[in-house]
Amino acid sequence: MGDAAWMGLALELAENVRLTTSPRPWVGCVIVSPQGEVFKGATDGREGPHAEHVALSAARDKATDATLYTTLEPCAHHGKTPPCVQAIIQAGIKRVVVALLDPDQRVNGQGIRQLRQEGIETSVGVCEEAASKQLRAYLTHRQLGRPFVTLKLAATLDARVALADGTSQWITGPQARADAHWLRAEADAVLVGANTARVDNPSLTVREAVLPQGISLKDIQPQRFVLGKISDGSNLSLADPESGIFPAEELAGDLRKVLAELADRDILSLLVEGGPVTATAFHHAQLVDRYIFYLAPALAGGNQALPLLAGETAAKMSDLWRGEIVDAALLGGDLRLELAPKRPNSPLT
Repeated sequence: MGDAAWMGLALELAENVRLTTSPRPWVGCVIVSPQGEVFKGATDGREGPHAEHVALSAARDKATDATLYTTLEPCAHHGKTPPCVQAIIQAGIKRVVVALLDPDQRVNGQGIRQLRQEGIETSVGVCEEAASKQLRAYLTHRQLGRPFVTLKLAATLDARVALADGTSQWITGPQARADAHWLRAEADAVLVGANTARVDNPSLTVREAVLPQGISLKDIQPQRFVLGKISDGSNLSLADPESGIFPAEELAGDLRKVLAELADRDILSLLVEGGPVTATAFHHAQLVDRYIFYLAPALAGGNQALPLLAGETAAKMSDLWRGEIVDAALLGGDLRLELAPKRPNSPLT
């Protein structure tokens, strides 16, 4: 197997722990001994050893002169665990292959420099694109100082999210709704506007997602936030103490303040499930990194039903917002579309 294949295995290991490590990055590591023996590791939850430490513990003395593959640059600083670089050096690793440099200011190339100073051969950039996509929430947090934002909307084919009487449950079918619960499981936090909180009285919890073995629902519940005031009797008023309510004026003002505060709370990924007003605010502020649309094979008809986005429409063709379709899939009878914005420096472009 070549470097790309071994790194592919490391990426699989990282994917398996993605739901349980945030705000730490989800990292996979593979060690291949000179005799061809393979030892694996992944980030151990939110407090345990880093992926490199786990793999080195499995390899023990077999790590001497071995090659180590890791999806993110090994850390060179003391945090909740000792520096991975020192452990790699002490183990006698001969070569280190890294998918992606860590933009965290405490690392940012220092790990690679220390390894090279010790005479350890290093390669950087193997499967970089795949690692960047897998770690896009972590990279957005470190590089932009805000969470990676996913905007989720369910609508009819004529782009209506609620009918004239205000009802929206359920436009889409059970498979689409289960997929939306998976989006919540992936997110550190979910945010809605106050009107959605009042009208729908959502819980915003993960209830229907099919989780990997060994992970329980209580392990992956997102924090919950509201833009604006809600009543004490709502489901969201029972949110955990780390959650909160942002003033309604933030919606019409600078949403970047909201995202900066969430980033300060170590929230790497945010799922926005608000109605048209909240969705439009994030969209117009160019703060959406990923759009997920669930489109039902249904038509509301007329102008009384609630549109997907609020406010004025584009005046001419040159004003149209255009994104890129990243993925399309059928979920039961509904269509799931994933779009990425076409803008410089987007984590998806």
